[in-house]
Amino acid sequence: MATVATVALVAAGGGAAVGVSAAEDTTISALPTTTDTRTVVSPSDTQTVAAIAAAVIPSVVTIEVTGASGSGLGSGVIIGEDGLILTNNHVVAGAAPATMTVEFSDGRRTPATLVGADPSTDLAVIRVTGVTGLQAAMFADSDDVVVGELAVAIGSPLGLDGTVTSGVVSAVHRPVRTGPAGDTQAVIDAIQTDTAINPGNSGGPLVDADGTVIGINSAIATVGSSAPGTAKAESGNIGVGFAIPSNTAARVAAELMKNGRATHPQLGVQAGDYATADGAGAQLRSVVAGGSADRAGLRAGDVIVSLDGRTIEDVDTLVVAVRAHSAGDAVTINYVRDGQQRSTKATLSQSTQQS
Repeated sequence: MATVATVALVAAGGGAAVGVSAAEDTTISALPTTTDTRTVVSPSDTQTVAAIAAAVIPSVVTIEVTGASGSGLGSGVIIGEDGLILTNNHVVAGAAPATMTVEFSDGRRTPATLVGADPSTDLAVIRVTGVTGLQAAMFADSDDVVVGELAVAIGSPLGLDGTVTSGVVSAVHRPVRTGPAGDTQAVIDAIQTDTAINPGNSGGPLVDADGTVIGINSAIATVGSSAPGTAKAESGNIGVGFAIPSNTAARVAAELMKNGRATHPQLGVQAGDYATADGAGAQLRSVVAGGSADRAGLRAGDVIVSLDGRTIEDVDTLVVAVRAHSAGDAVTINYVRDGQQRSTKATLSQSTQQS
């Protein structure tokens, strides 16, 4: 009997229960960001990877979460010398109560509390106190990332802290769902990489040849078998991993540090995938009265085929295309109504709930 391969996306790390503490006010409004010109190199120079590892490992931590529903382990990256750490929401999310412990590269261990989390982008910020000598990572402009450039992941896959793997950026702008099946907004505009990422890498950095963060590792693809009597799907690396772009991570982290929650632009529609022999897009099922789409003249039944020049192939690409902007941005939307191509401009509104 032939074996049929199946592909699924899974989070690149385990998470367990954690309670949300009140967000503390902070004066930090942005992550450390480099203004230097980025260096793009191939992955053939092992000395480059060694230098990256030596520079970045002190900024990477292991996060252990223990709660009523079990325990989990992930990674994180230091974003503030005062103890702020960026990781994935799925590393720290779950039912309360729970405790978090952070282990630094020099072996120091300390409890952590949650500052804020955003399930839609799978990002969270936690805080440790009383720890000195922390080295914050620098963040690059992910809009400059190119396919084929060196990509290095650092984290704690399978609990093996300080693990370094390297490969290339294999694709950009890859819509990837990171949340539960019912959460239609939990989609990231991912950087895809063949750099080995395994459970435990979640929340750790994906860095470039300069050692600056281009993404936060979040999910991996797995391949299994659907044939009767065959083994269950493998959960390890198969060379297809996904990271949240650094620009998204920096924006959301700044909001989490300031307010304990993140806001997102929204178009104000419910949509479904649409595909025919003539093309594909996102078909509007409903339009929120008085919302951005409604004010722009869109209505149920319209099929959006592009947004600000980005081709819309389905609902997921529509979500990430909207999320690439900020509330208040005016975007050009091309759509099809009654077989006729049309265009309109919509000003995106703001929501903490949906896009």
